[in-house]
Amino acid sequence: MQDLAGSERRRGWLRSLGLDRPELRAWALYDWANSAMVCTIITAVFPTYYSSVACAGLEPAVASRMLAVATTIGMVFIAALSPVLGAFADYTAQKKRLLGLFLTLGLAAVAGMFFIRTGDWVLASALFILANIGANGSFVFYDALLPHIASDEEIDRVSTAGYALGYLGGGVLLALNLAWIVRPGLFGLPTDPGSTLGARLAFLSVAAWWGLFSIPLFRRVPEPRAVHPAEELHGESPVRATLERLSNTARDLKRYRNGFLMLLAFLIYNDGIGTIMRMAVVYGSEIGIKQEDLIRSILIVQFVGIPFSFLFGAIASRIGVKVSILWGLAVYTVICVIGYFMTTAGHFLLLSILVGTVQGGTQALSRSMFASLIPRDRSGEYFGFFSVAEKFAGILGPALFAAINWGTGSSRGAILGVIGFFVVGGILLWMVDVEAGQREARLDEPAEALALTPLASAATSESP
Repeated sequence: MQDLAGSERRRGWLRSLGLDRPELRAWALYDWANSAMVCTIITAVFPTYYSSVACAGLEPAVASRMLAVATTIGMVFIAALSPVLGAFADYTAQKKRLLGLFLTLGLAAVAGMFFIRTGDWVLASALFILANIGANGSFVFYDALLPHIASDEEIDRVSTAGYALGYLGGGVLLALNLAWIVRPGLFGLPTDPGSTLGARLAFLSVAAWWGLFSIPLFRRVPEPRAVHPAEELHGESPVRATLERLSNTARDLKRYRNGFLMLLAFLIYNDGIGTIMRMAVVYGSEIGIKQEDLIRSILIVQFVGIPFSFLFGAIASRIGVKVSILWGLAVYTVICVIGYFMTTAGHFLLLSILVGTVQGGTQALSRSMFASLIPRDRSGEYFGFFSVAEKFAGILGPALFAAINWGTGSSRGAILGVIGFFVVGGILLWMVDVEAGQREARLDEPAEALALTPLASAATSESP
C-alpha cells in the first residue's frame, strides 16, 4: 500500500511538471541535449574563443561584426528552408528522420571546432554557420512533435519543462567546461596561458553530450502519422506535392487570425530575445569584461533559469499564457537599459540573472501558445513558419548589431534599439485572442488527427 501511495505521489509530482509519461520525458530531454550546444557554442565559450583566438590580431569590434555576419548567414539559410522542410515532414511523416539529419550536421560541425587554432577565423566562421544550420534545423521538427504528444491542458507545462531541463543540462556541461578552462591543471591539461586545449575539448564535449542525450527522443517519441489519406501522390513527386501544400498553408495561415498575429508578434519580440542571447558575451568582451567573468555569469543564467522556467508554466496556468509572456517582455526592456549602461562584470552578472528569470519561460510559453493555435495534423508546416519567425531573431538582430557597430565603431547603441522589438511585439501579442484561436484550430482538425492526440492515448501510457 505504501509503495502504491509513493508511486501515486511520484506520478502526481511528474504530472505537475508536465513529465508524467515516457514520451514527454524523452521529448523534453532533447532540450537537455541541445542546450549544451546553445549554451557553450552560441552563448558562452565559442564567442569569446572566436574573438580572442580565431580572430586574434583583429580589433574586438571587427570580431563582433564578423560573428554577427556568420550568425546571419546561417539563419538566413535555415529560415529559407524551414517551411518547405516542415511541410515535407508532414506529408511524408519524416519529422524524426529530418531531425536526425540536421542533428548529425550540427554534431559534425561542433566536433570540427576542436581543430580551430589561432587566426583560423575562416574555418571558425564556416563551422559556426553549419552548427547553426544543424541545430536550428533540428528545432523545427522537435517543436513540431510537441502538439502530437501533449494535450492542450499539458502543453504549457511540457514546453516549460523542456526549457527547464535545457537550462539544467546546458548549465551542468558549461560548469564542467568552465572548470577545465579556468583550472586546467586539475584535469591534467596544459596550464600554459596560451593553451587553447581546454576550450577545444569543451567543443568536443558538446558534440558528445548533444548526441548521447538525443537518443531517448528517437526511441520513445512516436513519429506522427500523416492524417490526410486522400492527399496521396498519384504519380506526383513528393517535392511538388510539398510545395503545393506549403502554398496552401501560407494562404490558410491568414484564416487563423490569432495564430497569424501570434506568429507576427513572436517574429518581432523574439528578435530582441535572440539578439541579447547571441550578442551578450561578445559585447561584454568588446567592453573589456574578462572571459572568466562572462562564462561564470552565463553559468548562473542556466541555474537561475531552471526554477523560473517551471514557475512560468505554473504562473501561466493562473494568469494566462499571454499575460505571462508580456511580463517577460517588460523585464527584457529593463535588461536593455542595464545593458546600455553596463561597464563592469557586476553589471553583466545582474543582467545575466534577470535574463535567467525570463528567457526560458518566455520562449517556452511562446512555443506552446503557438502550438495551441494551429491544427495538430499540420504542425510541421506551421512550425516551419514559426521557425522562420524564430530564425529572423538570428538575422535582423545581429544584422542591426553589425550595422550600428559599423556606423559607430561600438555595439553599445544597438542595445537600446532592441527595446523597440519588445514594445511592438508586445502590442501585437496583446491583440491575440487565445481562446478564440484555439477553438478555430480545433474545429478545422480532421477526425484522424483528433484520434492521434495525447488524450486518446494517455489512458494506455505507462510510466516505466
